[in-house]
Amino acid sequence: LLGSPFVHIFPVSFARKSSHPVGRNTIVSSTSCLPNPVFLSTDVTSNQEDAPPGLSVLLCQAAIAQLLKDDLLRFQCPQEANLEEEEKVVLLESEAVQRLFFNKLIGVALSWNQELPQFPPPPSQSFQCSVHAIKNTRRKMEDKHVALAEFNQLFGIQDGVERAYYAVFDGHGGVDAATFAATHLHVALSHQEALQSDAATAFKAAFKSTDDMFRHKAKRERLRSGSTGVAVLIHGQQLTVAWLGDSQAMLVRRGEVVTLMDPHKPDREDEKQRIEDLGGCITYMGCWRVNGTYAVSRAIGDFDQKPYVSGDADSSTVQLLGDEDYVLLACDGFFDTVKPSEVPDLVMDALRGTADVGHRVAQRLVCHAKAEGSSDNITVMVVFLRPSGQLLAAAGPESPPA
Repeated sequence: LLGSPFVHIFPVSFARKSSHPVGRNTIVSSTSCLPNPVFLSTDVTSNQEDAPPGLSVLLCQAAIAQLLKDDLLRFQCPQEANLEEEEKVVLLESEAVQRLFFNKLIGVALSWNQELPQFPPPPSQSFQCSVHAIKNTRRKMEDKHVALAEFNQLFGIQDGVERAYYAVFDGHGGVDAATFAATHLHVALSHQEALQSDAATAFKAAFKSTDDMFRHKAKRERLRSGSTGVAVLIHGQQLTVAWLGDSQAMLVRRGEVVTLMDPHKPDREDEKQRIEDLGGCITYMGCWRVNGTYAVSRAIGDFDQKPYVSGDADSSTVQLLGDEDYVLLACDGFFDTVKPSEVPDLVMDALRGTADVGHRVAQRLVCHAKAEGSSDNITVMVVFLRPSGQLLAAAGPESPPA
């Protein structure tokens, strides 16, 4: 690959010690492109040792376009007997489809290495992203996260509005729901007609679609897991956040916290009333739980407690004024021991304490939450809306202790 046109168009290091800010476990892009009732999902994970995200996204989009020209129904799995009409979906043999996809991907790469096509312009603004996730003392890691700065490029959207997508999912009862949401939510969002006019409405519909699709999978495979989720879309001069459950996103502007959302918890008064109106109850068993089961009142999955545990997301949009510092997304493993009001000082301390300004901020925050007593899985993602070095310079030197 060295000396090829790729290196000139995408001058990013391929070395193992690349300073790429996206963590190794980040799902950078995934595509589910077939129209209902056919569901196809292909994960392309980019980490520090792989191609630059911009190149990965363009290769993925081109390979998917080639894949969809094939007759994929030849990979169709036999239908199960005695299925209700609404449960009938076309399922494809994943291994065969993946093999075909990677063959297409290799073909596209070889073709581009001979002659590069005309690429769409890259995003004019690139957001530095610091992300870190740990299993902590739990037996399994059930968190997932997604950083997709090239949202438009992946889905071929060319409407003049730049978009970047970030999300954190916190699974419980297994990782299946979190994995499914991390794979499908941004794809469902890209399919919403309202995306270009009303991102908040589009997000709600995308969460609902993802929950409905997972319902089919959970019933078919007898899965009982669930997942909270929080996702942010930066589009033009606006930021839209959507969420289910107690994973949270917060905005910091000029060092001050801007509240974006109110997490869904069983003891939140309106959530408690909603659950009781449906005939359910909340009980205290170490923490407040819905019908004595889950400690969240909204989630993807958890179908044994629907509709008490709702799959309807909330969403809100704020205008970006240009003086925002960053947006932070994290699961409850972080916010259980760290108050939102503490975050600005913690981030500034982390910036002062890291040589590679900004890249290791999330790691410092995760370590702080663990030191404060969190035993849960912890995922923290910090998306800087202006250069982290600029924030550090504006803050000035740290004041000496009194």
